[in-house]
Amino acid sequence: MPKMALSHFEMAILFSLLTSVALGITGKTGRQEQIRYSAYCFGSFVLALFGLGWLMYFGHR
Repeated sequence: MPKMALSHFEMAILFSLLTSVALGITGKTGRQEQIRYSAYCFGSFVLALFGLGWLMYFGHR
C-alpha cells in the first residue's frame, strides 16, 4: 500500500472535511440542511485553523 505524504496543513484540512461531513449527516435530517450545516462546519474549522495558527505564531515570537 502506498504511503500518503501529507503536510500538517493538508491533514488538518482533510480532518476538517471528514468531520464536517460526519457532523452534517448525523446532525441534520434534510439533504439541504445537511449540506448547509456541513459547509458551515467546514468553514468554521478552517477559520479556527487559521486563527489558532496565527495565535500560535504571534505567541511564539
